Amino acid sequence: MRLFPGVPLIAALLTGVTALAPASPAGAAEEASAHCARQDRLHVPGAEHQETACLRDLTTAGLAGTPYTDMADQAGLAAKGTRNPSGVPGVQIDGYFPDDSRLNTTHGWSHDAQFVIRLPDDWNGGLVVTGAPGTRRQYSTDALISDEVLAKGFAYAATDKGNTGANFFTDGQAPGDAVAEWNRRVTELTRAAKKAVRQRYGKAPDHTYMTGISNAGYLTRWQLENRPELYDGGVDWEGVLWTTRGPNLLTSLPVTVARSQGLATDDDLIAAGFAPGSRFLWPYHEKAYWGLTQKMFRAEFDPAYDPACPGASIGGTVEQILAPCASDASYDYASRPAAVHRAVAKVALTGRIGKPLITLHGDLDTLLPIATDSDVYAGMIDARRRGGLHRYYTVRGGTHTDGLYDTYPDRLRPILPCYRSAFDALTRWVEEGTAPPADRTIPRPTGGDLVNSCALAE
Repeated sequence: MRLFPGVPLIAALLTGVTALAPASPAGAAEEASAHCARQDRLHVPGAEHQETACLRDLTTAGLAGTPYTDMADQAGLAAKGTRNPSGVPGVQIDGYFPDDSRLNTTHGWSHDAQFVIRLPDDWNGGLVVTGAPGTRRQYSTDALISDEVLAKGFAYAATDKGNTGANFFTDGQAPGDAVAEWNRRVTELTRAAKKAVRQRYGKAPDHTYMTGISNAGYLTRWQLENRPELYDGGVDWEGVLWTTRGPNLLTSLPVTVARSQGLATDDDLIAAGFAPGSRFLWPYHEKAYWGLTQKMFRAEFDPAYDPACPGASIGGTVEQILAPCASDASYDYASRPAAVHRAVAKVALTGRIGKPLITLHGDLDTLLPIATDSDVYAGMIDARRRGGLHRYYTVRGGTHTDGLYDTYPDRLRPILPCYRSAFDALTRWVEEGTAPPADRTIPRPTGGDLVNSCALAE
């Protein structure tokens, strides 16, 4: 079912409740081989449960239709026509760490803190770690990130962040706890994956990279600020900006709810930081993103503002999930009690990165306006005198999800090929000492293959 352009299976996109039925994958290698013979030695430190499989292909081309990935949870993230590599044999470990929340129903486990670790046979000595964007789960960036890095020889690890779905805010004991857990789960997985890599290959990773899109871009920023010793660098793809005083999602989104109720104008959105050129995307975001995102995160950090909306649940039907809270139209983060600001402070960014970071953001991002997000974060990094560790690329025509390119191919461009170029630039920066191009705006080409090519410098 396609409710909105670029968003098939909205329940998978927003709530992430699709369970994968147990199956015997066509790609499972039953015969004994070198890598299969070693899989019984793999024990993820700290995991409460794990299942290990030797597979002929760890990419989505080989895993589609099996329990080892979830194509529905990737809906809308990539443009049609995206070319991905395939044919990467190796070992996959699925499991979960101890947790007391039960929002992730993948594999029928009904257990959060689920993870996936993929260990290719032909290893290049590196490890890539990510978390789920939005409220998705551990397989959501398989096509965006896992396929490409596995083909380059990297080991790969991803986490569901410890809570999933539109009701993620019900996890934790106090406001802000659910998002704070995201950071803890990434750290937990990174440490465990490094040890699993050592078990598989007989040595620790030579280089470890943190990366991610949207909420996982935020996780990348936070890890490089707070756990830089675990990583050699990162690529932040339109990460969410959380700052204690603002800007943050709770300062930019209320005006969108007000507009949906006729209480704000287009000019008010532009004054709040939304790009004038993104007007054509506003109707879609009004239906699918703005009100939902505001009420989820307001419930997470400020549940006392309107206890009746969303209350204990964001809603059971698609209409209820997507419907904004009317009270959010007048939400004013700056005037909220100090306790709300302290909740945000649990997860706030500072700009004090400790390892090289490349940031990409589309100038037509209509969920996280670039003017109130990455532009600000770049300034925060410079203010901390860490600018030498940072490169910032604005992608002309880029928006929050590449799937919208298929609806507006004459106005948008996918960010994924630019992200892949940025990741290659990061590894050359770290491993060869070759500095990436200076901060710049990447233009939108008038021709060529926009879906699969992007040069950081031209």
